[in-house]
Amino acid sequence: MKKNLKNKIALIIAVLVIFVYGIFGIPSGLSGKSLMEAMGKKIHLGLDLRGGAHLILQVVVAEAVSAETDNTVGRVQQDLRTANLSFSQVYKPDPAKPEVIRVEGVAAAKSSDVRSLLDSKYSTDYDLTGGGADNSFTLTMKPPAVAALEEKTDQQAIDTIRDRVDSLGVSEPLIEEYGLGKNQILVELPGISDLDEVKSIIKSTARLEIHAVVGGPYKDDQEAAASLGGTVPSEDELVHGSGALATGSEEDSVYMLQRVSVVAGSDFRSADPGTDQTGRRNVRFTLTNEAGDKFYDYTSKNVGQSMAVVMGGRVKEVANIQSAIRDSGEITGSFSPEEVTILSKMLRTGALPASLNEIETRTVGASLGADSIRQGVTAAIVGVLVVMAFMLVYYRGSGINADLALFLNLVILLGFLGFSGATLTLPGIAGVILTIGMGVDSNVLIFERIREEVRAGKGPATAVEQGFAHAWTTIFDTHVTTIVSAGILFLFGTGPVKGFAITLTFGLAANLFTAVFVSRVIFDAHVNKLKPGQLVSI
Repeated sequence: MKKNLKNKIALIIAVLVIFVYGIFGIPSGLSGKSLMEAMGKKIHLGLDLRGGAHLILQVVVAEAVSAETDNTVGRVQQDLRTANLSFSQVYKPDPAKPEVIRVEGVAAAKSSDVRSLLDSKYSTDYDLTGGGADNSFTLTMKPPAVAALEEKTDQQAIDTIRDRVDSLGVSEPLIEEYGLGKNQILVELPGISDLDEVKSIIKSTARLEIHAVVGGPYKDDQEAAASLGGTVPSEDELVHGSGALATGSEEDSVYMLQRVSVVAGSDFRSADPGTDQTGRRNVRFTLTNEAGDKFYDYTSKNVGQSMAVVMGGRVKEVANIQSAIRDSGEITGSFSPEEVTILSKMLRTGALPASLNEIETRTVGASLGADSIRQGVTAAIVGVLVVMAFMLVYYRGSGINADLALFLNLVILLGFLGFSGATLTLPGIAGVILTIGMGVDSNVLIFERIREEVRAGKGPATAVEQGFAHAWTTIFDTHVTTIVSAGILFLFGTGPVKGFAITLTFGLAANLFTAVFVSRVIFDAHVNKLKPGQLVSI
């Protein structure tokens, strides 16, 4: 009895058309060049094929913990003053333990009030101890709070790096946590050749801040210390810089600034490089609404006072506040062309929450990538041709069946890559070649089972049906176990390994469709045309 295969054939044709569209989209023409350009837009090449920069960076999360406790020191001082509770100093006693804060010089009569205030406001993230005879308290950041801050720092670093890479105009970058090390980030930038420029922009922690000027300028640290009686108040800090507007000189000077900034890098909404009327380089900025209100409140109350623009821990300029400023202004100073460009990008993308150490950096040249493509494609083509020739010779007419299924398998695999936006890497090409072998292996299992049924005297229709039925379990088991292995590689591997896992998984899924469904339809169509007594060519 002949089978009606029209619906199955229509499904196969529809799948073929859909995935051909996934490979090429709608090309501008049918020439080889037009088709290759269309394929290049749909199937993205990885770093090892296209060339570019590869970096593995370590986030120094201890700096983020230190910055957080610095802010807490300022808040504790402010809270104690607001509550009229006296103290001698609030500081971090050990630089090696940035999570520890010490409060000293509390009045004995107010010790319980200080404990109550600190406990009510900081108990969520800090353990509070002390309050004994020495009238001092210790705040220690809790381990869960430290772990949460480290995780947040890693994610903020990834987000900031991604924003900075976008400002460079890099297409299809890979920026993610590096699974082989703690607090490490993998950055792959296809098409980038100037690694030094990339590192200077990605790794820069140059955070722009505006601070109130308390004292200075002083010639050096000794003069500053002498004018302050040898002790810098805990709420202030000494910062070096030029401050040409204040001193009329580019020579290094020392300023005493309030430790807590008025506005910082994260408060800037946009920034663009430019020049003022005199030709000096500047950055025109716009603050967020909240920061604009805070800046207006500060500048309106401090007209005639000085404020310092601090970038990367150095004073870049000092200026007098002539009138209230709300949400926009200009930063003019002795910037180099590179500094003003980088500064504008830093303000647009925000500052890194901590510095980054290089674990590994390298570049892949475009010519090396092109050579990898050429050799990889050659290996794939030779492999396909050899396998097809073997199937035709060994399985005769049924070999045509296997070759058609293999061709459709490759079309579906490449279409998957085009639709999903997955990146094709050199290991990915290896995954394609391995998929060819897996596809042939499935056909061999099916064909050998059909041969056994034919030798047992079964008719063509029965031999085909029994052959597919007996081989299905083995094919399914081998594919599922391999897909599980590929899934583990994808979860725990890095970029190139993930590329291999993706192509292998897509190829195996396609092979289940082509080896079992498509190949069966071709066999059924062949059996429908056989004359009574004629055997399957296998």
